Amino acid sequence: MERLRSSPLHANISTALDKHLEVIHVVQSRRKDEIVNASNRQRQGAPRCQDDRDVFALALAVKEMSVATRKARTILWCALQMTLPK
Repeated sequence: MERLRSSPLHANISTALDKHLEVIHVVQSRRKDEIVNASNRQRQGAPRCQDDRDVFALALAVKEMSVATRKARTILWCALQMTLPK
């Protein structure tokens, strides 16, 4: 879109996209933690109720990713509207 406009987009656009990417990395990290901890607990025979902390952390990260995704979609739509010829 910057190439089509021949000028840079507003700074908030790149900030929102960076935040979206950051939140995606957090979700990936939480998911990896959940998998590693679940496999460790399964080998040790630990009670299942401890798994809830990992699931809650993952659920919170997914919720934050949902919010960031909606913001990124809105910002990209706005950027597209500013890019299109009038």
